[in-house]
Amino acid sequence: MTEIQSPHPFQALTPSFIMDAVESRGYRCDCRTFALNSYENRVYQVGIEDDLPLIAKFYRPGRWSDEQILEEHHFCRELVEHELSVVAPLADKTGETLLRYGDFRFALYPRQGGHAPEFDNLDNLLILGRMLGRIHQIGAVRSFQHRPTLDLQSFGHASVSLIMERFIPIEYRPSYTAVTDHLLERIGEILTESGPVRYIRTHGDCHAGNILWRDNAPHFVDFDDARMAPAVQDLWMMLSGERPRQLAQLEALVKGYREFCDFHPQELRLIESLRTLRMLHYSAWLGRRWEDPMFPRTFPWFNTMQYWGEQILHLREQLGALTEPLLTI
Repeated sequence: MTEIQSPHPFQALTPSFIMDAVESRGYRCDCRTFALNSYENRVYQVGIEDDLPLIAKFYRPGRWSDEQILEEHHFCRELVEHELSVVAPLADKTGETLLRYGDFRFALYPRQGGHAPEFDNLDNLLILGRMLGRIHQIGAVRSFQHRPTLDLQSFGHASVSLIMERFIPIEYRPSYTAVTDHLLERIGEILTESGPVRYIRTHGDCHAGNILWRDNAPHFVDFDDARMAPAVQDLWMMLSGERPRQLAQLEALVKGYREFCDFHPQELRLIESLRTLRMLHYSAWLGRRWEDPMFPRTFPWFNTMQYWGEQILHLREQLGALTEPLLTI
């Protein structure tokens, strides 16, 4: 007997449902909806009659609690109150930012135009460093009470356990086990050797796709992964290329950052560990979402023999990176 799979919750997000949700907040849609590039949640640009379009973000059921979502919203609005260019959720007439329609929680945002920043441009990195310094100056004022912390257990051990239990082919199991055991052990040693590290409220996923560059200024979007983390978590993803290039990029970032916030050089020891944890977490994220029909369509290369062979190779290279001399400023 063939098992009948129940439809994924996001399949209920038809254009009609999306417009009904937006109109339930007092807006009048012009029947234009456009899906934006988002996988964890579902995000749409929705046309509004006689006004600018809005961005509607529908949260993945079961991922975050209401308290965690609201904590993210409050952080974004706190940053906006300090005149930082962060795209924060709109509040309704009662001051609510976390909205509900049917079985979904959603939020509405103003549309922000722009393009991905050029991380090879050192002047851009200086500006980005200043912006992150201002964000972290506010982020360090208090801690998240409900949102998670970026740590070795959740990003490392839990990710490896999920892949081992559900995805890694038996042919690659010994190799994957050996390399991840070494990686997790080495990261643990580095965290211990680094001594006490200050954890602050961060964007958490500060890559080029979450920064819109316009009018020679960055506009930060999508704080969905905001969490407690070392400040350098929001810096290292802007570094690329060979070591000399990364050093120049880092110098520009930190120069701008220090105009508004102290930077602790010992955090540089964490860059390759954070990169490794992101790699492990990314594979586990794909695995956790594999029952969402969008994921097999969008990431058809995941969970193939070729993928796991290349992944193990990349992890071995990363093990070597953990022993290389640190970037210094």
